[in-house]
Amino acid sequence: MLDLALLPGEYAVCRLPAGTPLPSGLWAEPGHADVVTVSWTADGISVICPADRTPGQAVVETEWRCLRIVGPVDAPVTGTLAALVGPLAAARVNVVAFSTYDTDHVLVPAVRLGEATAALERAGHRVLR
Repeated sequence: MLDLALLPGEYAVCRLPAGTPLPSGLWAEPGHADVVTVSWTADGISVICPADRTPGQAVVETEWRCLRIVGPVDAPVTGTLAALVGPLAAARVNVVAFSTYDTDHVLVPAVRLGEATAALERAGHRVLR
């Protein structure tokens, strides 16, 4: 069983062209519960951030909710992300997953949040709201 924290607010999945500088307003003030993740590839830059801080020039998909495994999760633990993605896939809920040094996160469509949390709870996980 995993404990999952439902982060406040909606999130966006964004794509910027390769080489685009990141806007300074992307980062939150210290102490906020939100999360921002950035991935660079030769093809472009992917950003996941609170929906109210999306980069202006980005291609954006909004209205995602973010669930974070209450951690930290030890690095050698295997199957943690699969334990979340499996029940969500069985419930046919789309998911975007990403990891940080300390834990894993999953985004689910905001309109499917109830179905997603129900599927996770049926699988034995606890969603903390």
